[in-house]
Amino acid sequence: QVQLVESGGGLVQAGGSLRLSCAASGLTFSSFGMGWFRQAPGKEREFVAAISWGGGNTYYADSVKGRFTISRDNAKNTVYLQMNSLKPEDTAVYYCAAAPRVRMRTSGNYYRPEPYDYWGQGTQVTVSS
Repeated sequence: QVQLVESGGGLVQAGGSLRLSCAASGLTFSSFGMGWFRQAPGKEREFVAAISWGGGNTYYADSVKGRFTISRDNAKNTVYLQMNSLKPEDTAVYYCAAAPRVRMRTSGNYYRPEPYDYWGQGTQVTVSS
């Protein structure tokens, strides 16, 4: 019943911007933290950014800090990832994920994929040189 649907991926030149969207349904939004992860070919899935539905706290991987911004629109049940100053190394499939609030009382859990129960299908982001 829970669905996370990503959109907004595509091909962009280095230095450009993209905004990813994740539309959520079938869950109590205030009870879940939301995160973005990415996986490049030959690499393991890695944390990108996360946001707490209840408190508005945000978390970022060092590799994207200062370039990416995670936000939410509760009226639209949507989480966004604004990606600026994109680099070729940002090329990956980007996944939206939802984690139960009870698991996220330890802030470090935002950075790991294991606490997230629900995942979208992913959207491809390709950054050309």
